[in-house]
Amino acid sequence: MEIQAGYANTLGATFDGEGTNFALYSEHAEAVELCLFDDSGKHEWLRFSLPEQSHGVWHGYVPGAGPGTSYGYRVHGRYDPHAGLRFNPHKLLLDPYARQLKGGFVWDESHFGFDIANPDKDLAMDARDNAAYLPKGVIVEGIPCQVKNHGHRVPWHQTVIYEAHVRGYTILHPGIPAAVRGTFAGMSQKATIDYIKSLGITTVELMPVQSFIDEYDLHKKKLNNYWGYNSFNFFAPHSAYLSGEDRSEFRAMVDAFHDAGLEVVLDVVYNHTCEGNHLGPTLSFKGIDNLSYYQLMPGDRRFYINDSGCGNTLNIAHPRVLQLVMDSLRYWASDMGVDGFRFDLAAILGRQPQGFSQQAAFFQAVAQDPVLSRCKFIAEPWDVGPGGYQLGNFPPGWSEWNDRYRDSVRRFWKGRPGELPEFARRLHGSGDIFEHAGRRPYASINFITSHDGFTLRDLVSYNQRHNEANRENNNDGHRENYSHNHGIEGPALVAEIDSLRWRQQRNFLTTLALSQGVPMLLAGDEFGRSQQGNNNAYCQDNGINWIKWDGISAQGQLLLEFTRGLVKLRQRFRVLQASHYRHQTNVVGTESILWLNADGKPMHDSHWHEHQNQLLGYLLTEDLSISETRMLLVVFNGADTARSFTLPKYPETGWDLQLNTAEDQIAVKPTHFFPCEPLLLMAKSIQILTATGSA
Repeated sequence: MEIQAGYANTLGATFDGEGTNFALYSEHAEAVELCLFDDSGKHEWLRFSLPEQSHGVWHGYVPGAGPGTSYGYRVHGRYDPHAGLRFNPHKLLLDPYARQLKGGFVWDESHFGFDIANPDKDLAMDARDNAAYLPKGVIVEGIPCQVKNHGHRVPWHQTVIYEAHVRGYTILHPGIPAAVRGTFAGMSQKATIDYIKSLGITTVELMPVQSFIDEYDLHKKKLNNYWGYNSFNFFAPHSAYLSGEDRSEFRAMVDAFHDAGLEVVLDVVYNHTCEGNHLGPTLSFKGIDNLSYYQLMPGDRRFYINDSGCGNTLNIAHPRVLQLVMDSLRYWASDMGVDGFRFDLAAILGRQPQGFSQQAAFFQAVAQDPVLSRCKFIAEPWDVGPGGYQLGNFPPGWSEWNDRYRDSVRRFWKGRPGELPEFARRLHGSGDIFEHAGRRPYASINFITSHDGFTLRDLVSYNQRHNEANRENNNDGHRENYSHNHGIEGPALVAEIDSLRWRQQRNFLTTLALSQGVPMLLAGDEFGRSQQGNNNAYCQDNGINWIKWDGISAQGQLLLEFTRGLVKLRQRFRVLQASHYRHQTNVVGTESILWLNADGKPMHDSHWHEHQNQLLGYLLTEDLSISETRMLLVVFNGADTARSFTLPKYPETGWDLQLNTAEDQIAVKPTHFFPCEPLLLMAKSIQILTATGSA
C-alpha cells in the first residue's frame, strides 16, 4: 500500500468503495502518523505519515483500506504544558470522528502523557506506549437512511418523556433474550417497546449512548461510570451496549421505536471529555491538539477551565470544535435517525467571553441547520461555572429541564408553608420563566425525579442521602432533596407509613400529569423502584440501578396501573396539553385557568398570602364547540389533615369525580356531585373532577 494526498474537506475516515481518506484536524501538530491494525485490532501492521496538511487538517488517502480496518493516530509536536501543548507520539490516539470502535478500553498507566507516579511533574513527557490498551477506530460503510420524516413525529405539547438507561432497563428483563440484555438490541425487543407504549409514553430519552469510559479514580475503587457522562468519542455508539460489533444495531433500535410511533431523544455530553484536567490521560483530543479542543487558563495553559466540574471544558467557541459537535449531531439525527437531544450542562454551549448568550455561535449554527433545526432540543440549563444557572434563557424553540418545578412540587407535598403561589406558577407551565419572547408552555420540561437524585419511591422514604456505596464518605450527591421519610428512614413495615408513601407517589405523579408543560417520567418510578436511598448512583452498575422487573410488589403493580390511567387522562383533555399559555379569568366557562379557594370561589390576593394554606383548586376550561365547554377541576390538599372544598355552583349539571389519590386505583365509574356540594379531601391527596356546560 502507498498513501496518497487525499483531501481535507471531510474529517474522519471516509471509504469511497476503493480506499479510505483519512483527515484529522490539528493546527499545532508538526506531523501525524496513521497506524493501521489487523482484524483483531491488537497488532499494528502498517504506519504512514499523513502527507498533506491543509488549513490545519492533516490528510491522506490509502487505496485498498476498507471497512473493518481499525486504525489510530500518533501526533508529533512540542510537549510544553505551560503553552497548552501536550503532543506525545508515544500515545496512540482515537480519531474524534471514529464511527465504531474495535476492542475495549483498559485502564493502564501508559495512557497518561506524564509519569503518573510524579503527578506534580507533568511537565516531563512519558515514553510508554498505550496502544495495547486503547480501542481503535474502525472504517465503516454508510448506513442506508430510512427516516421518512426528520420533523417532530409528536408535537411538543403532546409529548410525554420517559428517561431510561439502556443497560439498567434491560439487563434483568425476563421478556428479553439473555444474549441481548443490556444492549440496544434488548431495548428494541417487542416486550420493551410494548411496555413503554402501554404507559402512554411518546418519547424515550436515553441516557448517554455515545462511547464513554470509567474515570481513573472509579477504576481504582473497582467502580464503574454507569450513567455515561464521561465521553470518549462523540460518534461511536458505546461498545458495551452492542450485542455484537456492528453500530447499525443502534439504528435498528431507533427504527423499531419509530415503527411503534415512539420518538428517541439522546442525552448528549458536549461540555467536557473523559481526558480530565492536567493530571488526566491522553487518549484523543488532548494529544491531537490540546490547545484547540479545550478551554485553558489564560495565565497558565497547563491548567484547564473547569465549567463542567469534570476537569475540563470543551472549547466549542473554536470553529473546528464547533464543527465537530455539529457533525456529530447531524450524524445521530440523519445516519442514526434520532429525533432530538438533551444537552448535559447546556449552559456551556452558550458561554461567550462576556457570559451566556442566546446569540452564541452554537445556537445560531443549530437554528440554521436544515436537519437539526427540525429536531427536539432540550437543555439542562446550568453548569458549575460563574453565572452558570440559565433557566429560562435559552433560545425560542428550545425546551429546558425545570428544576424550579421539581423543587416546588417536592416542597408543596412535603408540607412547606407558603409554597402555594410558587406551586401554582409551576402548575401553570412556569410562564413567569418561559413566556417571554413568545415561548410556549412546552419550553418547560417538568420532572419530579431524574437519573440524578432520588427515585420517586426514595423521595418519600428517606430524609437523607445514603451514598456510602459510592465510597466518597457519603459526601456526594444533592444535600437538599426536599424529601420526607414520613417517620421511618428507609423501608418501613408500618402499614400507615407505607400507605402514606404510596399515596404521596400518586400525588407526585398526578401533579406531573396535570401540569402545563412537558412531563418527564423516570423509568421505574411508575411502580416504585428504589435505589436504597442513593441519590447519586452514577457509579453503581449493579442492583442499585438495574430495574428488577420480577420484583415489582402488589402495590407497585397498582401504582403502574394508576400511572397508565393518569397518562390516558392527560391525553383525553386538550387543556392539559397546552400549546399556549392560558391566563386567569374570573369568568367560569371560558377557555382559561381559574384558581379557586376552599369556598370554590376565585382566589384573591389575600388568599395567596395565607401562609399556612395548603388547599388549592385548579380549574381548567376548554371549548368543545361554539356552545359547549368542558371543565377539569383539580383540588390539591397538601395539608396533614383532611380538608373540605366547596364545589363551584357552575355548571348546574354538577361534577363527576374521575380520580382520588386517596385511593390506590382509578375508579371505573365516576362519582357524581352536585354544584356547591362539599368535597372532603383526605390529608395529602388530590381529587380530579370533570363537568360540561354551556359556553
